[in-house]
Amino acid sequence: MNAHPRTEFAELMERAGLDIDTAAELLDVNARTVRRHINGEGKRIDQLRLEKLRQTADARCTGARPEGFRFIDLFAGIGGIRIPFEGIGGRCVFTAEWDRFSRETYSANFPEPANSEHIFAEDVRPYADAPETIPAPDVLLAGFPCQPFSIAGVSKKNALGRPHGFLCDTQGTLFYDLAKIIDHHRPPAFLLENVKNLERHDGGKTFATIIHVLENELGYRVFHNVISSTPWVPQKRERIFIVGFKDHSIEFDFGQLTVPEGDGPTLGSILDKKVDPKYTLTEHMWNYLQGYKEKHRKAGNGFGFSLFGPNDVARTLSARYYKDGSEILIAQKGDRPRRLTPRECARLMGFEKPRQTDWKIPVSDTQAYRQFGNAVVVPVVNAVAQLMQTRIAEAMELDRRDVPAAIQPTLPLDERRAYAASETPAEHLEMLEASLANA
Repeated sequence: MNAHPRTEFAELMERAGLDIDTAAELLDVNARTVRRHINGEGKRIDQLRLEKLRQTADARCTGARPEGFRFIDLFAGIGGIRIPFEGIGGRCVFTAEWDRFSRETYSANFPEPANSEHIFAEDVRPYADAPETIPAPDVLLAGFPCQPFSIAGVSKKNALGRPHGFLCDTQGTLFYDLAKIIDHHRPPAFLLENVKNLERHDGGKTFATIIHVLENELGYRVFHNVISSTPWVPQKRERIFIVGFKDHSIEFDFGQLTVPEGDGPTLGSILDKKVDPKYTLTEHMWNYLQGYKEKHRKAGNGFGFSLFGPNDVARTLSARYYKDGSEILIAQKGDRPRRLTPRECARLMGFEKPRQTDWKIPVSDTQAYRQFGNAVVVPVVNAVAQLMQTRIAEAMELDRRDVPAAIQPTLPLDERRAYAASETPAEHLEMLEASLANA
């Protein structure tokens, strides 16, 4: 059940991964006509054109995705959390993302086959009000927005005859909707992601409420850690990750995260040698930024632009980057500095490897900057997903669910736990499993 039913034309465009301009070119119509067909307005679309769109969608979506554990992707953005969990054997069955431009990018990079059970929702709230309409997940993933909560003692609320619990403390927030979905489906595991400052948001009340709800009210065993992206990408970006398991016997240690050794990469690894001159700052903008920085320097403030070269590591890419690019400007010999291109931002966020161009960017530069600025660093999430993989299998097994072969450990759960309780180093256990798998 989709709370926002769409036209067949819109669904085919999503499956085909087409943006408006590409669809218009394919069907030999103008962009305005495409928009009308998406919204079900105007004249009926010619059936030959509709069939052409259907064939394009089918060609892009040959075969279903591999079977695996089922996960749902909430507040999904452009799919940065989805990529690593597909990589460890997961299968996305539900996505929710309210921003239409992010949905356009997401659909372009994750086209769904015609027989897919996947549901793509816009606003998650109608589904949270009827969580049974969401396919039951084995794992819940969410990069949820940060909002202030009201937090008060349960005893005080009882004395006043008021309701307590997350139904009261978080009402009206998107975390409230997230909690309702977890409460209904009781997934064996979840991963939540947010900004580092979540721990200090609203004087710590927000984070305290979140952990209280997850642990005390929903009954999960919860682990959290702030992880920096600098070992993986040339960007100083810190995010908090919250992992939860329904079974309290499951052990999880962020300290075992596999982190690349040595110095992390520098900007030179993601920068293009030839860049369109349109990304160079105009003389007016460059003069403005220099004047702004000088003004605040005299006032004793640190505000202003930041200039980087190929041997540097950038500051955090933000969603406001499209405005002036001031937080990450690239120095150019003999010229004014320039912004990063959207393609370089894709690499900076780990959506594609250096010198590659396989991530589809169907939106304008402005929207692309916003999307990458709001996204997760994919290699960081991948490291977390890899660490969670075996624990997800355990969580599913303890919840008496069928564990897909893709994540099924070679050793039985009781033997794994016996080794974990012994002094056998973790790497020896991995070698033992590998030898058994190859036997």
